Amino acid sequence: MTLERFSLNQWTTRYWPLPELVDGCASRGVRGIGLWREPVAEYGLARTVKIVRDAGITVTSLCRGGFFQKEDAIADNRRAIEEAAALGAPVLLLVSGGLPDGSRDLDGARERVSEALAELAPYAGEHNVQLAIEPLHPMFCSDRCVVSTLAQALDIAAPLPAHEVGVAIDTYHLWWDPDAYTGIARAGAEGRLAVFQVADWTTPLPEGALTGRGMLGDGCVELRRFREAVDAAGYAGPIEVEIFNDALWAMPGPGALDLTLSRFAEHVA
Repeated sequence: MTLERFSLNQWTTRYWPLPELVDGCASRGVRGIGLWREPVAEYGLARTVKIVRDAGITVTSLCRGGFFQKEDAIADNRRAIEEAAALGAPVLLLVSGGLPDGSRDLDGARERVSEALAELAPYAGEHNVQLAIEPLHPMFCSDRCVVSTLAQALDIAAPLPAHEVGVAIDTYHLWWDPDAYTGIARAGAEGRLAVFQVADWTTPLPEGALTGRGMLGDGCVELRRFREAVDAAGYAGPIEVEIFNDALWAMPGPGALDLTLSRFAEHVA
């Protein structure tokens, strides 16, 4: 199972130029990558589509939409859906966004997420793209994501068709949640397991926890237990390795990929 389901999220090798990343993955038998909108925009959508298709690479997800507190959120998310469809990515990851500037209305911010999804879901369905609500660790609630638990994400998704709105399982953000495995089973039963991402949790976190994701096996997350749980819930899709880590980013892309593949085989597969 080492390579069949392995997908390299682009941000794991953040500074590896896209054409070289695609070639490096193809040379190692990696057939899936998760892309980010910023590098896609840098290379151009049409050019990116050609790069990945010529290499026989599948785009497993596009990151990211969401940030629904912004004024142009709906228009921007429609563009993100169109980009995902053009890339052949079945999933658009959504980070909901935090509180609006100066606001303390957490309930209102979460209601805004529900309202935005109700507006966007049919558009995603028309483009054969599933929106994936990604709950982030509670430390990001104020500024980045007001959806903090898998149960919250599933409750927000519940009124909408499963093929239009699902959830993302990210070990870095959910490892602490005592209800995570119950939520994974529920997500599987509801057909909402859209994407599975893995990274480890190490302490102490660096200043600015965004770059605190650990290499697989370096932290305290039961990575294989998560993988077995999503498998048991019926998920048979790609497993994206998504690690934000300054030391990893400083490595040459090929070396970072080789290390990631080795750790994936040891701790996830």
